[in-house]
Amino acid sequence: MTKDLTNSNVERQNILNNQYALVEIEKATHIQGIPFEGKTVVLKEQLADFFEVTPRTIENYVEKYGDEIRQNGYEVLRGKRLKSMKLAIRDVFGSEIDFVTKTTVLGIFDFKAFLNIAMLIAESERARLLRQTILDIVIDTINKRTGGGTKYINQRDEDIDNESLKLKIVKAISDNS
Repeated sequence: MTKDLTNSNVERQNILNNQYALVEIEKATHIQGIPFEGKTVVLKEQLADFFEVTPRTIENYVEKYGDEIRQNGYEVLRGKRLKSMKLAIRDVFGSEIDFVTKTTVLGIFDFKAFLNIAMLIAESERARLLRQTILDIVIDTINKRTGGGTKYINQRDEDIDNESLKLKIVKAISDNS
């Protein structure tokens, strides 16, 4: 079995534990979420829209990889924290559109958990593009920190305009955010 982000927990954690790369990935992706307790979070429905999958697909990944995703920033809110989250949602969206007010629990994903889901979803083209961008940024970050100069494979191809390709990927990623 080939190691890649969709099937290697070690590879995913290597990226998710690299704080320098996470900062650069967050800058490049411009993910729009809900400010909550000093960080930006997204809801299952936002993930589903972003990755162009169903909410049930997100639930299936949370069910299958729950421990890993929780370790990377997914949490279920209840009680006072849930009330605070509802207020944050109202502040962002103006009202609780499509949000059941009698909800007693709500799962939220911080940026790291969002990336974790992106690394797991195999059936989403947007997730695939994001994984490519993540890998490029990680390699670039490592090279900057170590003084290396390794080129990406596609940078060796003179017919590919890498800057416009990266901009297209980032634009595609941030369009639904």
